[in-house]
Amino acid sequence: MKFGRRTNRIAGFTLAEVLAALLFMAIVVPVAMEGLHIASRAGAVAQRKGEAARIAQRVLIENLVNTNWNQSVQSGSTIEGQREFRWTLHSDPWTQDPSQNVMRQLTVDVKFTAQNRDYAVTMSTLVDGSVIYGSSGSSSSSGAATSTSR
Repeated sequence: MKFGRRTNRIAGFTLAEVLAALLFMAIVVPVAMEGLHIASRAGAVAQRKGEAARIAQRVLIENLVNTNWNQSVQSGSTIEGQREFRWTLHSDPWTQDPSQNVMRQLTVDVKFTAQNRDYAVTMSTLVDGSVIYGSSGSSSSSGAATSTSR
């Protein structure tokens, strides 16, 4: 027969282990939530930028076809779904090549709001301004549009 000390040890966590786990959770959970918030905003902004780029392209094409870009500034707004996009069209002389005095640069700025922050997409193209000024019979575009976003 064995006579010894019998221990009835119940498995569990100590108070120090529980407090350490709570401290760890208090640090990790807010960081994880902020990461999810940033990812959500990035997704919403990317979707809206795509919509804004389509609107900018549509405004450029409509103004190229209608040749009503002789005004220096035009503006308007477009509602797509439940979202409002505000756009401004600028028609400026193209100053990159001094020998070309009939080329014009059309630039569309499309502004929108995503999660209470303002964003913008800018798209530009070159057009032959001689159509408006009467020295050519047809409109032409450079075919290359540039796009930037902020």
